[in-house]
Amino acid sequence: MRTTAQYKPKIEVVSDPESLAQRSIGIFVADAQKAIKAKDAFYVAISGGNTPKRFFELLGEAPKAISLPWGKIQLFWVDERYVSPDSEWSNYKLAVDTFLNKVSIPDANVHRIPTEDEDFKIAANDYEQTIRDVFGLEAGQLPEFDLILLGMGADGHTGSLFPNSYAAFDTEDLACVVYVLDEKLNRITLTHPVLRAACHLVVLVCGREKSDILKTVLTSEPDEVRYPIHALWPVLDKVTWLLDSTAAKSL
Repeated sequence: MRTTAQYKPKIEVVSDPESLAQRSIGIFVADAQKAIKAKDAFYVAISGGNTPKRFFELLGEAPKAISLPWGKIQLFWVDERYVSPDSEWSNYKLAVDTFLNKVSIPDANVHRIPTEDEDFKIAANDYEQTIRDVFGLEAGQLPEFDLILLGMGADGHTGSLFPNSYAAFDTEDLACVVYVLDEKLNRITLTHPVLRAACHLVVLVCGREKSDILKTVLTSEPDEVRYPIHALWPVLDKVTWLLDSTAAKSL
């Protein structure tokens, strides 16, 4: 596995959260145009949380985003809390509220993580089957997303890959259940192999509260158990770190 000493992360620093959202739009549009030109389709997976909210709003406002050929965009989610689609905690609902109702994407192109089944494993399997069907995968093949947008928590987690959990490690599954203790919400998340197979990954990090963990993550030897974001280190050349100035303060 590469370390930061062997491979330098690609870091972009912008001034503030609004600039981060605007730059995210630029990356999304450019990657979409590139993929659609090459193969007439754009496969993208998005995350939830506070950091991308303004980016999502701009997807439904910015002319260059609205004018994309959304009928050629296949939209997936990196992870989801196991709540109903209309819950305030739902990553899907965040997307609906911010941009999905404002762009011309067909319902058939919106692939939310199902959370209706009482059996979490069935739900994860259903999501995996959707991915296989949309990408046309055979057994053992991984989807190659054109773009995956990620965040990073103050504990170094990304998606729903949490510290000190072996969920999604060395698995052939594309999606798995993450059982969370302490009365927190259980999740379904894409696995490490799926993230690593993407053509381009963007990690959005915003806020002073992320500056210390960001410095630790970028300067430590890779440890995927302690800092799950380190799962990206084998493909660090495909990762863009997009930071606002306060998150980058300690670098």
